[in-house]
Amino acid sequence: LTAEEIYYNSPAGLLYEQALKHEAGSAIVSTGALAVKSGKKMGRSPLDKRVVFEESSADDVWWGKINMKLEMNSFLTNRERAVDYLNTRERLYVVDGFGGWEKEYREPVRVITSRAYHALFMQNMLVPPTKDELKEFEAGAAKKPFVILNAGVFPCNRQTAGMTSSTSVSVSFSRREMVILGTQYAGEMKKGVFTIMNYLMPLRPKRDLPPAERALPLHASANIGPNNDVSIFFGLSGTGKTTLSADPKRDLIGDDEHVWHKGGVFNIEGGCYAKCIGLKRETEPEIYDAIRFGAVLENVVYNEDTYEVDYDDTSLTENTRVSYPLQFIQNARIPA
Repeated sequence: LTAEEIYYNSPAGLLYEQALKHEAGSAIVSTGALAVKSGKKMGRSPLDKRVVFEESSADDVWWGKINMKLEMNSFLTNRERAVDYLNTRERLYVVDGFGGWEKEYREPVRVITSRAYHALFMQNMLVPPTKDELKEFEAGAAKKPFVILNAGVFPCNRQTAGMTSSTSVSVSFSRREMVILGTQYAGEMKKGVFTIMNYLMPLRPKRDLPPAERALPLHASANIGPNNDVSIFFGLSGTGKTTLSADPKRDLIGDDEHVWHKGGVFNIEGGCYAKCIGLKRETEPEIYDAIRFGAVLENVVYNEDTYEVDYDDTSLTENTRVSYPLQFIQNARIPA
């Protein structure tokens, strides 16, 4: 990549400044959170997601309507298109972090994007590395980071084999890369990390162990009581996982993605991604109070005089969202 300016694991204030300068529709709302717009796509595009068909992973993937095959040539075409687009930008944003809190299981992830809001979002959602742990992202490290090339501002070529629209989210497990084109919705990156962990975790700690002795990735929230009793809440998006797990009498482990193994449960994420529709402090105080400086509000409507957010206004989308780091929840268990 050849951008003149590269912002690496930047502080929230700098990313606020970059978003306000360069990304139309960005604003700081009354609580201090950064409100942003994700463009035409205000939700994920599951029908445009593809997994590269590779000999090394072919027998481990359940192929069908969910996991749709993509040939390597098409993936490389999309990758080249993404890199070419990113190289036209004056500035890029790079975020290094981990998928997973448990050191024995976690995966290093690097995000390269052209939008400051995407960088802040992923700094919230990945597990933040310590200064010493940044060595794990250097060239020659023991494990190559999984790289997400987010060129979502630029469309894919519909004529590329395997494409069904101008949007493409594709992953190659052998190359340890994901390419995003044609969608600026930040949730694609978050779910991209979950896709990676869904593939890798059932093979840990060793592929040849019985299933009960290997790790199980979960689309679920989790919290823990005073006696280390863990509750897991399973459910699809919008069914109440985030709300139920934010219990003032129990410590929060996480609101959406976890791994369960013989030693316990750990969170894949470093933050939460909560729905905002109808949000009120009276009913969800923990989430409401987390919407402050450093949080990212996606596609919400706010009063342009007072900058107060109207969480009941769904004129843009019903899928209004907020991303914030785990430590914004007062009773979060960290490390998670």
